[in-house]
Amino acid sequence: MNLNEYQKLAGRTANLKDEALTNFALGVAGEAGEVADLVKKHVFHGHPLEREEMIKELGDVLWYVSQLAAWMGIELNEVARKNIEKLMLRYPNGFSKEASRERAT
Repeated sequence: MNLNEYQKLAGRTANLKDEALTNFALGVAGEAGEVADLVKKHVFHGHPLEREEMIKELGDVLWYVSQLAAWMGIELNEVARKNIEKLMLRYPNGFSKEASRERAT
């Protein structure tokens, strides 16, 4: 499955009526917080970092991102492609701390 296929299939469960833009944007933030909470509990509370729980939470982030993009008429493949283009400009030789400090864009 490619990203656009995922986006289309995920859209079957989107509520496009009740303040969809706000729902999708806040959903991204809320689900990203769930991911951060898993990491926090692992690092600071000694909980195991469960792979399946991370997959579920990342899937929720992806769902909201996909629907926010769809609401804007943006395909996920375009988001992914443009992000890679940006990263290639910033870090043509891959990430390093030095490249991060010296990057122009």
